[in-house]
Amino acid sequence: MKLKIELDDFRVPDGKPFRIAKAKTKGSKFYRDDAHYEELIGQFRIEIDDLQQKMYAQDRQGLLLIFQAMDAAGKDSTIKHVMSGVNTQGVECYAFKRPTDNELDHDFLWRTSRVMPPRGRIGIFNRSYYEEVLVCRVHPEIVTKIQRLPAKTTKNVDKLFADRLKDIRNFEAYSHRNGIRIVKFFLHVSKEEQKKRFLARIDTPSKNWKFEEGDVKERGFWKEYQHAYEDAICTTDTEDCPWYVVPADDKKNMRLIVSAAILHEMQSMKLKYPELPAEQKAHLEAAKKFLLAEK
Repeated sequence: MKLKIELDDFRVPDGKPFRIAKAKTKGSKFYRDDAHYEELIGQFRIEIDDLQQKMYAQDRQGLLLIFQAMDAAGKDSTIKHVMSGVNTQGVECYAFKRPTDNELDHDFLWRTSRVMPPRGRIGIFNRSYYEEVLVCRVHPEIVTKIQRLPAKTTKNVDKLFADRLKDIRNFEAYSHRNGIRIVKFFLHVSKEEQKKRFLARIDTPSKNWKFEEGDVKERGFWKEYQHAYEDAICTTDTEDCPWYVVPADDKKNMRLIVSAAILHEMQSMKLKYPELPAEQKAHLEAAKKFLLAEK
């Protein structure tokens, strides 16, 4: 890959203060024009796919990619454009909406835990268990009135969310110890850019279906969401399960940064095709001689 992106500019430093207000929503462009962008994103796809095939063959490690963002930041399109070149046999993608009645009868990690990627696969979560410390924190009535939790648990909602963040951090550490690396992306869009994209959805018939009445209402809680994201990122960012805060006002630039981060994280996993034992190699040689001897 010819393009080099300094990922330290986007990776949240483990153990150091992070302030979302200082995080950029725009940055220097890594592509010259649309053709150059397509060339770069295509190169990333090839390299990510090559490493995914090694991951699948090795079958010792897995990767979970989590995408979180405010509405209209571009989660869907980023997943589509970045991962479209990867063999679908090795990728599983899940989008999490409002919990069902069945999901509400379980703990808050249950619905995501049951679809964690197995070793050898890449899992993608479009939203995730982080919604439980983001949307629920901005609207605490969800946990006090809807989630059917014991009264003693909801008595102190601040403690409830602090405990959930601890649970998430512990869950991610547990997953990493068992071979599943978790990499998290916050696609950081500005409020001004979100407004432009909402208007585009309203004015473009083919995009009307993406717009919901509640989208505008949630803009009124922008500061609350920013605070919730900042706390979640600060509390759960670790060396093993990092957060990347990616400027999202330029979608193409955002996809290149995400691609570079995924490639970097996969390279750090030291993926390679398994080395066959001597006995199995001998069988291969015997099979080769047999096939070449056929008339």
